[in-house]
Amino acid sequence: MSIRIGILGYGNLGRGVEKAVCASDDMELTAVFTRRSPESVKTVSGAKVLSADALADMKDDIDVLVLCGGSATDLPVQTPKYASMFNVVDSFDTHANIPSHFAAVDAAAGAAGKVGVISCGWDPGMFSLARLYSHSVLPDGKDYTFWGRGVSQGHSDAIRRIEGVRDARQYTVPVEEALAQVRSGSNPELTTRQKHTRECYVVAEEGADKARIEKEIKEMPNYFADYDTTVTFISEEEMKASHNTLPHGGSVIYSGQTGDSHHVIEYSLKLDSNPEFTGSVIASVARAAYRMNREGMSGAKTMFDIAPKYLSPLDDAELRAHLL
Repeated sequence: MSIRIGILGYGNLGRGVEKAVCASDDMELTAVFTRRSPESVKTVSGAKVLSADALADMKDDIDVLVLCGGSATDLPVQTPKYASMFNVVDSFDTHANIPSHFAAVDAAAGAAGKVGVISCGWDPGMFSLARLYSHSVLPDGKDYTFWGRGVSQGHSDAIRRIEGVRDARQYTVPVEEALAQVRSGSNPELTTRQKHTRECYVVAEEGADKARIEKEIKEMPNYFADYDTTVTFISEEEMKASHNTLPHGGSVIYSGQTGDSHHVIEYSLKLDSNPEFTGSVIASVARAAYRMNREGMSGAKTMFDIAPKYLSPLDDAELRAHLL
């Protein structure tokens, strides 16, 4: 029996989840749901598109609903709402608000007897597991997380909201000197500015005040003010030719001690497409959510709560024979 998946939201992440589900032999895409006019949305796979309002009548048609909205305003409302109807998975990534988001989803999913897995992807998600495993194996140590070089979609969007900006891409770039220090095992104390720089490529509207735009970017709190930031103005043609993909990646590095011995653990990703990779992680978690609920589990979960075998399409015997 195929796991029936619904996708709510059809931006870059929704398309990434769609591709992952369609590539999985044990899953089928029931429908994509949108707050836009369904007639205006064309899916890559040809899957049908329905209004988000139709979800309330499809409780018997979907095994897991994947929520592909934004963490700022969509998921805090959507995930608890739909966890009362379906098993759900989201990619909530506002780290400071994860505890309150977990509590809201736990209340809704627990009351409904459903599983709601939050904060799935590569960070939070795969990187979270790397940090957990490292801290567990080497309690006497310290972890460092570096992101990039890659496009930050949220930071790019923040620049696009500045008056006079037509388009923008922002790249997060690890500082090589800081990476080298961490990999050496010296356990340095590093500030935000010492770990990453930010590169901004901006297409300005004709006649826009570029000096003002650059100043607004560099002084933007919570985004650029704490980083060494460069702003480069380019043409729309160069943006389309040189900055039309969404690569990303990074590393979790853990430096720890056992007695007189020192150890460094590193987990790294280099991604051609951030949303497609994140979508693939989410699809595997949807599989896990379905299996966990079938076994009687309910309430909110994170990737810390998922046994690795629930993520895989392989059965236990195959996992032992080929991956153990």
